[in-house]
Amino acid sequence: MTPEAKVKARVKKVLDKHGVYYFLPATGGYGRAGVPDIICCFDGLFVGLEIKSGNNKPTALQEREMQRICEAGGNAYLINEEEVDKLDEWITLCRRNKENTHRVIKNLNKLRKKMEVFRAETDNDGRC
Repeated sequence: MTPEAKVKARVKKVLDKHGVYYFLPATGGYGRAGVPDIICCFDGLFVGLEIKSGNNKPTALQEREMQRICEAGGNAYLINEEEVDKLDEWITLCRRNKENTHRVIKNLNKLRKKMEVFRAETDNDGRC
């Protein structure tokens, strides 16, 4: 197994652990050159992961594709051996923030309902 394949295997374990939808696009001849090695989607986030080993850098074409993903509102990251644990932490934080966001929205909806009751008991402009 190549060093890059080892990193890919570790990344896939992290993605599987979190139940992230992902696929590895086939680019040979028929696909689009420069597309990140792994394309993911979770909780409404689009993520492209370019996998490298050691200090290897993405090609200019790979960098351009990652930039295009970011310009389109997605996320694109270069992942090597040292970044796999950070990817795990990032997904955990994204999920935690999503839960917090849902909790805030739920509380705002409760407050909105209370305000509707309050308005119904007043003369509709907040005065008793």
